[in-house]
Amino acid sequence: MNNWIELLHDFKSKKQPIALVTITKVLGSAPCKLASKMIVTKQKEIFGTIGGGKLEFQVIDEAVIAINENSIKEFSYTLGPAFEQCCGGKVELIIEPMNQTPELFLFGAGHIGVEICHILKDTPFNITLLDTRKNWKNQIDIDKSTTFSNINFELYKQHVNWGENCYVVIMTHDHKLDFEITALALYSKTKYIGLIGSKTKKNKFNNMLKNELNFEAGISPVHCPVGLNIGGHTPKEIAISIAAELLKVYYEK
Repeated sequence: MNNWIELLHDFKSKKQPIALVTITKVLGSAPCKLASKMIVTKQKEIFGTIGGGKLEFQVIDEAVIAINENSIKEFSYTLGPAFEQCCGGKVELIIEPMNQTPELFLFGAGHIGVEICHILKDTPFNITLLDTRKNWKNQIDIDKSTTFSNINFELYKQHVNWGENCYVVIMTHDHKLDFEITALALYSKTKYIGLIGSKTKKNKFNNMLKNELNFEAGISPVHCPVGLNIGGHTPKEIAISIAAELLKVYYEK
């Protein structure tokens, strides 16, 4: 596969999770060459080959697991009867999952939203801070690594990168907007949904989701109140608790 760099760039631009398989060692007789590469998608589409046959089928399955677990894997195979081959060579390879950067969307650029941006700088999260208020960016100070957006709610569905790497925290200036974003996040594929709110707000949203939108699970998939219960009531302390919960979910602790 001579165009693997271009293919990786294309998948990265589309933010599509893939795995890159590379043959790192070949000993004896084997149907693949050193440095052979193959790209595998979650749907088991392949680009390139590492030699075909039963070995390639098994590696494709392992690549999908690597994508789902977002972990690098190394394997060593002896090409004998188990792979319906008699060449007897040995193959070593590495599987590298890519494009798994977690996307964090913070809805509401108030004190807490801005503090979360500061706290999570230089962490794995790719952060987008959204606020529908006009000229609001001029009221806040955020690092250039954070993307700011003032698009309207009607554009959230197509502009937010919903998916298994999508993390959402909802804390806007408007309870109605909070509810609409919560409903949208629940009906979209989302890794994590956090919502700032009191018990009263949580119960109200729960009833609305069940009775008005026929969402049987109600508010249960949502972290509300958002953040770990570590104490503190200032915007910075609340932001720390939310950031801690996001990292806890990301690292599966």
